[in-house]
Amino acid sequence: MSQHTKSIMIQGTMSNAGKSILAAGLCRIFHQDGYRTAPFKSQNMALNSYITPEGLEMGRAQAVQAEAAGIVPSADMNPILLKPTTDVGSQVIVHGISRGNMKARDYFACKKSLVPDIMASYRRLEEQYDVIVIEGAGSPAEINLKSDDIVNMGMADMADAPVLLVGDIDRGGVFAQLYGTVALLTEEERKRIKGLIINKFRGDRSILEPGISMLEDLCGIPVVGVVPYMDVDIEDEDSLSSRLETGKGKAPAAVDLAVIRFPRISNFTDFNVFSGIPGVSLRYVTRACDLGTPDMVILPGTKNTIHDLLWMRQNGLEAAILKLADRRVPVWGICGGYQMMGEVLVDEKGVESDLPSRTSGMGLLPLKTEFEEEKIRTRVEGAFGQLDGCLGGLSGKSIEGYEIHMGRTYIDREEGAADTARIVSWRREPEICRPLGYVMETGKDRILSRQARMDGWNRGNIYGTYVHGIFDSPQIARTVAEALAAAEGLCLEQAADMDYRAYREQQYDKLAESLREHLDMDAVYRIMGISPKEKGEEKPDDGYTVGTGTAGRY
Repeated sequence: MSQHTKSIMIQGTMSNAGKSILAAGLCRIFHQDGYRTAPFKSQNMALNSYITPEGLEMGRAQAVQAEAAGIVPSADMNPILLKPTTDVGSQVIVHGISRGNMKARDYFACKKSLVPDIMASYRRLEEQYDVIVIEGAGSPAEINLKSDDIVNMGMADMADAPVLLVGDIDRGGVFAQLYGTVALLTEEERKRIKGLIINKFRGDRSILEPGISMLEDLCGIPVVGVVPYMDVDIEDEDSLSSRLETGKGKAPAAVDLAVIRFPRISNFTDFNVFSGIPGVSLRYVTRACDLGTPDMVILPGTKNTIHDLLWMRQNGLEAAILKLADRRVPVWGICGGYQMMGEVLVDEKGVESDLPSRTSGMGLLPLKTEFEEEKIRTRVEGAFGQLDGCLGGLSGKSIEGYEIHMGRTYIDREEGAADTARIVSWRREPEICRPLGYVMETGKDRILSRQARMDGWNRGNIYGTYVHGIFDSPQIARTVAEALAAAEGLCLEQAADMDYRAYREQQYDKLAESLREHLDMDAVYRIMGISPKEKGEEKPDDGYTVGTGTAGRY
């Protein structure tokens, strides 16, 4: 370990104990206190991912933590990313590049061989930063997995990092969680835990005090914080997110957006921006009977397009969506959802499954998707084309985001140039199918590719694109919401256009403020062997300002 770089590791008693958000909060605090800070998670299993300026893929949670720390995300912050494709297998991504799919048993047999990759990333971060906030995964007490651990105590040992153990009181049994976890660790592992945190508390802390005293006596470890259930809007890690709860019981709103919650849903954060617009309801749907009559249906990304399409076909959601589309209800697909909207999906090389397949699509767009082994990973900028339908107001507006997909999608009905408008007459009425937009790839130095290319297609009220984050651009989400409201003869509450990046910065500050109030930060600093920098001490010059210019774009 570097002589000057200090670390702190956040481990949890279980998944969704709050490790990711606490790590983000600590990243923000250390950044505010003048330390160059980076997040790190050696192995992340998640379907929400992010593309770095270098075109490398990493877990979105670490990208969020990097933003909280005021730095540009790097694949070194998450050297191993596992993206589940089935219940027993995942795509394995190392240093931002896919190494193919592996069954869980095969991965566990070889994961120790990835330790050099993990430590290479960690050492590179040590050379650049003063503080590294390390996040564990699941629980360190999963005794069936401990022998070859590379993400919990195994990682703490490799980094020589002190550990804060987090328990979730909202689920109940927090004292058993914390004590049981500590009890299942070896003596050497227990020595690494320097503090306990009770997370997601609601109520009067004084009621907890007797239990806290008993817990400290039993574990021999101090409780360094009781953190309340925080009202902060920070992007969630993955499918355990409360955002994905069905929308039953939600109050009526002027605009009703229904997102199909696929079994392998990915990058659902694409739609978080809509939650901040007054008068817009965002809900997730798993059953046809809950779909109702939304103002727009969204087909999100998925790690297994064909599997999730067949899931929709079997449970009746596909038929319900097609009925809405015939009634001119807008349908918007992103990435895997966009691929589903075509006429046919061809997987001759068994990219998505072990067997070659050819599957009919939803037929909303005259497209063919061919899955390929090479993964597209790139950031893009561009503009919408001339759009039809009720979202025509998007025409010409700027596009910014990133693409992550394994497949090529194109019109397969007629000969000729692929970038011209096509007359589509296979449905009830002839309609023109147009390119959704034109984009150029951007890189680390923001040098644009010299030639724009098409992205996505539009037919009437049907819209499809490969670009994740397309709604995050200024005015895009609001334009969509206002157009959908207008189609119903309604007007949204007047409000200033939301700067989503500035909003996220505010939420990180709010998170840090809450943690400073409820965590013993003096104790945390002592555990790390450092102290807060004096007020007024000059912060390090990192070469850019977050949220401004181009270098700090997220």
